[in-house]
Order: sequence, then C-alpha cells, then structure tokens
Amino acid sequence: METTHRPAARVICLDAARRVLLLRWRDPVDGTWLWEPPGGGIDPGETPLAAARRELAEETGLDPGAVLDRSVPVQRDVRWKGMRYVGSEDFFVALFAEEQPSLARTGLLPDEQVNLHSHAWILWSDLNSLPDRVEPPQLLAVLGALVPDGPWCEGDRG
Repeated sequence: METTHRPAARVICLDAARRVLLLRWRDPVDGTWLWEPPGGGIDPGETPLAAARRELAEETGLDPGAVLDRSVPVQRDVRWKGMRYVGSEDFFVALFAEEQPSLARTGLLPDEQVNLHSHAWILWSDLNSLPDRVEPPQLLAVLGALVPDGPWCEGDRG
C-alpha cells in the first residue's frame, strides 16, 4: 500500500448541547466505514484555518465563521481509497449556538457525494460506542486540547 502525506485540516463541530458532528464515510476501495470530523486537504497557498473553514462549508454547509482560530496538530495514520495517509493535520473547533444544526451537502465533489453516507451529532460520551471506527482514534483527547473546560476533561482534573 502506497504511503503519502497530504496536508489537511479538520473541524470538530460542537452544537449547543456539546454534541460532536461526525460524517460517516464508506471507503470505495475496501468498503470499510469510518466516522470523521469534516475536513480535507489544504490547497497550495491556503492556510490551515482557511482550509478548515472552506472544507466545513463544502462538506456541511455550516457557517465557516464558527471555526475558531486555534488548532492542535494531530498525528494521523489513515487508510483511505487504497492509500495510507500519514502525518500531522491541524484540528480546529467550531461552536454552534443551536442544537444539531442542519447540514447541506451541496458543496461536495461527485465522489464525496457517493462516499458520504450520513452524519450524526453524537454525544461525546457515546463516541467510543459507535459501530464503526472513529478517526482519529484519540478524538476525545484532541477535543480536550481544543476545549479544555469541557465535560470530556473531567477525568483529567484532579
């Protein structure tokens, strides 16, 4: 399997009830399923923040202005479409004032429209009970680094 690094940015979206938005994708090569925050590749000349905002708008139709200008680097090792993607990606957080904002899929590329199965606003406490793998596996730790005062950090307080 070929290994590559593609600079990318992702957005952990939180609604008013602190649910996390995840997109459920089906790999067109091997048929596996995964849940992942919105995001994708950084275009040449684009900043990670600009890429995060663009990808959020394209994949969800949500307000890109909700993405905060703060990120954490996350080491990734993901298999997708017969490739292995490794390297650091910037993860941002976006906060929404309403519960479970509606999504629009109008900005998706044709292959994304086919491979994006669904989405869900998931309680952070239910992330580990999803039937398919969650990427990145350390999503709760990433969330804790971005929003250190959230309920997901209570076990770390001491």
